Amino acid sequence: MAASLVDTLTASGGAEPAGFLNDLVEQLWPNISVAGANIAKSVVEPILASTLPGPLSSLHFVKLDFGHVPIRLSNVDVHKTANQGIKLDLDVHWEGECDIELDGNNVPKIGIEKVHLKGRLSVLLSPLLNVIPLIGAAQVAFINPPDLKLDFTDAASFADFSLIKKAVKNTILSIISGMAVLPNRFLVKLDANNDYFNTYQPHLGVLRLTVGRASGIAGPKKSGASRLLAKIVKDVPDCYVKVNIGAEEEWRTSVQKNKHDPEWNETHDFLVTDFEQNISVDVQDDDLGGDDDIGLGQTNIKEVLLNGGSHELSLTHNGDPTDGRLTIQAQFYHLAADAPLSAQNSQGQGQICGLATILIASALGLSGQPKELNPSVKVTFGDKEFATAAKSYTPGTDIFNPSFDQAFKIPLTYEMVSNPANFRISLMNKKDVSGSVEVPFQDVFGAPGMLIADNLDVGNGASVRASISLTGLQLAQ
Repeated sequence: MAASLVDTLTASGGAEPAGFLNDLVEQLWPNISVAGANIAKSVVEPILASTLPGPLSSLHFVKLDFGHVPIRLSNVDVHKTANQGIKLDLDVHWEGECDIELDGNNVPKIGIEKVHLKGRLSVLLSPLLNVIPLIGAAQVAFINPPDLKLDFTDAASFADFSLIKKAVKNTILSIISGMAVLPNRFLVKLDANNDYFNTYQPHLGVLRLTVGRASGIAGPKKSGASRLLAKIVKDVPDCYVKVNIGAEEEWRTSVQKNKHDPEWNETHDFLVTDFEQNISVDVQDDDLGGDDDIGLGQTNIKEVLLNGGSHELSLTHNGDPTDGRLTIQAQFYHLAADAPLSAQNSQGQGQICGLATILIASALGLSGQPKELNPSVKVTFGDKEFATAAKSYTPGTDIFNPSFDQAFKIPLTYEMVSNPANFRISLMNKKDVSGSVEVPFQDVFGAPGMLIADNLDVGNGASVRASISLTGLQLAQ
């Protein structure tokens, strides 16, 4: 591995204590608590309603107090980003003494009295300005999914309460991942006129990860009749591997049947937002009666690349070490506008040759009655479809020129590039299309820097401020 990538991976100003930050957070905690409660109620409640099953979907906050114990920060590392922003990485630890209650139809009240939260945050301050407030926006995200434990109050005695607690916790974790686990970031504008095109932080590149061979794989631990049956039929596991990096979509290998030392040699590409992102593997036994856990392993992108692109993971089961091992290999590719969208960079299923990134900053020139407007923007590329959050009129907001500040990414295979679809940008009002425009792929491909950023006329006097860019892959040297 050449020095340039090593230098990037090892660059650090050194960790610093966060004494003054903790003093600041402690003084601001009453204000942070109120702001956090308002965000939780406005953002979390609708997601609870859409994701929790059955009667649980009616759960809503009847009490939301984050208590007097503030979040603690430590181990701060400060970097300069490639686009002249500032990046702060810091550990977050919260032992919250809370008073939270959720209530719903046909379910008892659910109380949460303590929140235990640990994770590492990335705070991006960008773009840097020459006028006050000096920073255009702050973007906050956990580098990896945080550890979260909730202490529930003794709400009621009924058989399914533990299942309900698990459902609530998992839903909260999924909300955090969807909003603020890389590559997702929670954006706070510090300058009302901030341009999202200058704020967006592109991905660092692509990790081409290969799951190789596992060894020392014993069957899942069973009990009772299941263990007796396993001895009779000499049960040998049918293994597959689940791989997760950040909040990217989970990837699974194929199933290798009846093997204690299965070998896959299967490859998948993951977009990389931070070199500290974890690579988590979960070896499972494929079973008709429900898949069984074999072992978990974890490392991070930086560690694998500094180890020459190869790593043998030790597997654990329920926190205990096992004899199991799993080998992975990785290559890192930069995303660059001057890199070719070439077939040589896309040699197998699941492998990509480039990335299309669509930024939707705002819509301009909408017309109609304010309370009848519920605008959003839909992006379509072939069979890929994305949509921004819809905006609603509230006093003090400009519903005729709404900001969306959302990014969508489309990994490109060589087949998609060889016979490309057009990009369609549609301005929506509720479920109706108010207007649309098509941007041919070849227009973006042929543009300087493979980038088109403009106010796109969608008709009826309205436009959408959008950026469409293409980047190819370049093997890191």
